[in-house]
Amino acid sequence: MKEALIFDLSRKGRRGICLGTPDVGSKPVEQLIPEKHLRTEPASLPELPESEVVRHFIRLSNLNYHVDKNMYPLGSCTMKYNPKINDYTSALQGFTGMHPLQPEKTAQGSLRLMYELSEMLAEIAGMAAVTLQPAAGAHGELTGILLIKKYHDSLGSKRNKLLVVDSAHGTNPASAAIANYDTISVNSNAEGRTDIGDLKEKLTADVAALMLTNPNTLGLFEKDIQVIEKLVHDNGSLLYMDGANMNALMGITRPGDMGFDVVHYNLHKTFSAPHGGGGPGSGPVGVCEKLVPFLPVPAIEKTDENGCERFSMNMDKPQSIGRMMNFYGNFGVLVRAYTYLRMLGADGVKRVSENAIINANYLLSRLLEKYELPYPEPVMHEFCLSGDRQKKQHNVRTLDIAKRLLDYGFHAPTIYFPLIVSEALMIEPTETETRETLDAFAEAMLAIADEAENNPELVLNSPLETPVKRLDEAQASRKLNISCPGC
Repeated sequence: MKEALIFDLSRKGRRGICLGTPDVGSKPVEQLIPEKHLRTEPASLPELPESEVVRHFIRLSNLNYHVDKNMYPLGSCTMKYNPKINDYTSALQGFTGMHPLQPEKTAQGSLRLMYELSEMLAEIAGMAAVTLQPAAGAHGELTGILLIKKYHDSLGSKRNKLLVVDSAHGTNPASAAIANYDTISVNSNAEGRTDIGDLKEKLTADVAALMLTNPNTLGLFEKDIQVIEKLVHDNGSLLYMDGANMNALMGITRPGDMGFDVVHYNLHKTFSAPHGGGGPGSGPVGVCEKLVPFLPVPAIEKTDENGCERFSMNMDKPQSIGRMMNFYGNFGVLVRAYTYLRMLGADGVKRVSENAIINANYLLSRLLEKYELPYPEPVMHEFCLSGDRQKKQHNVRTLDIAKRLLDYGFHAPTIYFPLIVSEALMIEPTETETRETLDAFAEAMLAIADEAENNPELVLNSPLETPVKRLDEAQASRKLNISCPGC
């Protein structure tokens, strides 16, 4: 199905609106607007009735892929189904009608929600306190790194290096660079986990912290975390956890109990707020007790006034790193995450992690017949296959496999990441997918492997069934032009 441009559907003289006589005075509208703001010629806009405008955009929306249509197997991105009750609660008038500058006494419900959400997140990760300000995961990373810098500065310790394991998300070294740290890469070992020997060698006196993802981007839990924690802390450094993969740990174990000093959460992934498409995210940061004084302001606090709970935003934090965002974070995302946790309860939080692990290992077992597993270990919530067999034997790359998946009605998984895996296919089914959906995805992947072996040209020329065929992605990234020709 193809859809014409809305300008091609336009017919001169058709209207979707009918404006009555303005009631702002007796003068014509043209005389009410200053001449410098008036157009010298009409705007070039399509002319259609309302019904055709609505149908046009509905048809376009049906061409788009979305989580209500089918699963997103994106490793690390955790694109799972988002409960619709989240949309209901975040749209309640008491929340949507709020203004960030209104008096605290008129915002007690919203402040209470944020306070209780931060308390729940702190309990889940075993941290002393949590700030909800950061607007996304990378923003949370930057916040955590600035807290680490402030801590060392308070001790008079001038450390200028951050260690980052080579399987880390790309935002880790980027956030470190923004905070003016030198980034040192720590190697992975043959099991796909942190190489303890390499860590010891690089853990020098000028290292401020180690940034670690646990479980890592291969879906593997760092079994030597207690050894790592002791090495880092004995060096006077801090231990930072990239919490993008928290949905494998919730209710089972806690970063704080492992010895992490800082952890960021992704509410737009683990805690069910919509993710992707440029929408708002949220990357709260939890800290251990000694870092609490440095958290961003304002801090949301609870007091007791004559037997009544009162919530306020405290700006009087002299050691704080300051604000990380205007006002207080992406509030609509906070409402969704709060709703999700209240609906789940403590037992439900644990089931999320258990089901994520079960789904990942089940799907992995289905795909091992046709795809290589570079690190053959039981995984947590995601796993990383390699398309090396298909590339070496049939000249079919991971990119080709990803494109062919579109013809089977599935979004492609994350590809070519992490960089330590050749022809990487990083797959995360999430806990929200049924066995039937996992089986359908597995059958599609296995069918593509057979096609690569018996009819590679079919895979190399895919996608064949999508409205738009394979694009020149390199050209698009260098010369992006999304305007309508002649418009």
